Amino acid sequence: MAHRVVHGGQLFRDPVVIDVAVRERIRELVAIAPLHNAPALAAIGEGKRAFPDVPHVAVFDTAFHATIPPEASTYAVPEDWSIRRYGFHGLSVQWAAQQVQVSRLVVCHLGGGCSVTAVRDGRSVDTTMGFTPLEGVPMTTRSGSVDPGALLYLLRTRLSVEELDEALNEDSGLKALAGGTGDMREIAAAGGLALDVFTYRVAAGVAAMAAALGGLDALVFTAGIGENSSVVRSRVCERLRFLGVELAAAANDSALPDCDVSADGSPVRVVVIRAREELVAARAARQLLGA
Repeated sequence: MAHRVVHGGQLFRDPVVIDVAVRERIRELVAIAPLHNAPALAAIGEGKRAFPDVPHVAVFDTAFHATIPPEASTYAVPEDWSIRRYGFHGLSVQWAAQQVQVSRLVVCHLGGGCSVTAVRDGRSVDTTMGFTPLEGVPMTTRSGSVDPGALLYLLRTRLSVEELDEALNEDSGLKALAGGTGDMREIAAAGGLALDVFTYRVAAGVAAMAAALGGLDALVFTAGIGENSSVVRSRVCERLRFLGVELAAAANDSALPDCDVSADGSPVRVVVIRAREELVAARAARQLLGA
């Protein structure tokens, strides 16, 4: 579930039993995360119809990032706009942090959506996604960060709000750079600008997160691209050698999660972890319900 929601004046940072008010608040936030909240609402509806007599629980993908400090979560915009950086992929990052327990960890969740998160002693302290899942590194169909002045220019001269929304969420990212669907398997095989842009931006994100942590003890790759693309891992890590990141080429090429692909003597561990958000959500639901 994307985005924390307000219920009864309180911010949901913990799992909640889904009722009419919770569903309505999630519906109000569809505009913030259209690729996430709309399908989640549909799934809630199907679940309610299939299992009407059991409790249904919402577990929020942004809750793990509630520990991000104000200097990392605050935008330099008027306060009465009431916007801040929330972050996403929290369930995936939480799982990775539980598997690789070091003081200074950076997690690259690279899939259809992509983010890079700094985790200090198991707590999120910064992440590349912001108020919406559009901020940060390029993704399969989402743009990642774009100069807001460029977006204003497009709104004034070429596009409606609806057209811009659709373009940024569904027709940008790797899809725009490489054409087709933006499938990383095809892009990695072909090489070229799309691969260069993606791996450069991810590496830059890791470096920024390492700055937030004051160094780096381990780097995790997870989700569809992170788990399966040895080319992406190699290209990103090559740019991060100055931080002490050293890959073992053979281990990286044959990696099957969960595994360590660091070179012998590498000051920074590099680990490939299978994303298991469903386990984090299930455990949270069981704890809430006392099951």
